[in-house]
Amino acid sequence: MDGDRLRGNKNCILSMKSVYYRQTSIKHKLRRRAEIIQSVRKFFFERDYLEVETPCRIPAPAPESHIDAAPAGDCFLQTSPELCMKRLLSAGYSRIFQICRCFRQKERGEKHLPEFTMLEWYCANVGYQELMEECEDLIIFAAREIGFKDGFEYQGEKIDLSKPWQRMSVTEAFKTFASVSAETALSQDCFDEVIAFEIEPHLGRGKPLFLYDYPAPCAALARLKPENPRLAERFELYICGMELCNAFTELTDPGEQRMRFEKELKFRSGCGKTAYPMPEKFLECLKYMPEASGNALGIDRLAMLLTDSARIDEVTAFTPEEL
Repeated sequence: MDGDRLRGNKNCILSMKSVYYRQTSIKHKLRRRAEIIQSVRKFFFERDYLEVETPCRIPAPAPESHIDAAPAGDCFLQTSPELCMKRLLSAGYSRIFQICRCFRQKERGEKHLPEFTMLEWYCANVGYQELMEECEDLIIFAAREIGFKDGFEYQGEKIDLSKPWQRMSVTEAFKTFASVSAETALSQDCFDEVIAFEIEPHLGRGKPLFLYDYPAPCAALARLKPENPRLAERFELYICGMELCNAFTELTDPGEQRMRFEKELKFRSGCGKTAYPMPEKFLECLKYMPEASGNALGIDRLAMLLTDSARIDEVTAFTPEEL
């Protein structure tokens, strides 16, 4: 019994030493991460955005098929600050941003954490094409603020940040890189897998790339294109095969949004997942929301790119396993 206890204490001490060494070894990257966050705030302040804070613990997250919220008592930890920030848009806040902690269950890997840092921003009376340009400006600004000029190197690959950046439609990406069409991938419920394993590795090589105009079923909260309602006004940014952000022109029709949420909730129930309460207060506010676009960008992944880090652990003070 005493020997088991001693061995347990020894293993604990060795584990603590390992954590201490890891945290000591990444100190310079955590400093650079802090500088990146400061540069992001500077960018938005200079563009007259208001920094806001919204609750992390909410009664009803946006129901999305493949994003699982962590329960917190009789509420949930936010997977994104989206719903609360859109309620602020509805109340007349036309340019807002937030850097906050978000939580998603069953997400852990080289580029994923169950608790991570998100930058989210919204601008009224702006479409998703204009938001692409602002996204370009933000990343170029942040890179220059920490010492890069026209580009940087990530894992041996040189990235040119000069404009214009590459743009490719989802339809074109499937035709170029995938083994099946987007329609087939959707019908077989493997769209995300095809994107992740067949398409993503080719995107943003040498220069950042915006992947845009997703199929309508892949846009739970995005506006559909008026000239082609089979597509949604949504884009994601890729650099070195890594997805950095997800953005879209916002859906402002509460009736349409309710129908989409009901569809998502039905899917979740059919898969045995938690069916969240309908976010009624958000839907009530949506009828007052102006036309707008929003973008959610992973701060951890931006820090990975700008510190040449292969794993998200290298830019994170504590991993889940160390707690």
